[in-house]
Amino acid sequence: MRRTLVIVVVLAVALVLAVIYYALDPSSSAVFPHCTFLAVTGYKCPGCGSQRAIHALLHGDVADAFRYNALLLIAIPWIGLCLYAESRRTRNPRLYARLNAPALIWTFLAVVLLWWLLRNIFDW
Repeated sequence: MRRTLVIVVVLAVALVLAVIYYALDPSSSAVFPHCTFLAVTGYKCPGCGSQRAIHALLHGDVADAFRYNALLLIAIPWIGLCLYAESRRTRNPRLYARLNAPALIWTFLAVVLLWWLLRNIFDW
């Protein structure tokens, strides 16, 4: 019963956020926070553009979403797989263990750091 309640609450919050991101454009709405790292340093963080990318995706504009934050777009299937593995942790422990292997986690960290560096060098 508790697990079902958690799932319902998470899905409800996700739906409300999707409606907000669909209805309001993060580029022009004061509702959404701006990147503190960008404001302080002038450099983009790995997550810069994610809110605009989500807004673009919800409107079916994959090209703009990719332009705003390519890493987010590429990571969405990975995030979905990780959420699935977490939800099936006891039923499929091998998948969960593979996705949480130290080598994979370090690889993901390296990809994020490389993205952070390259997007600032080449102004992506």
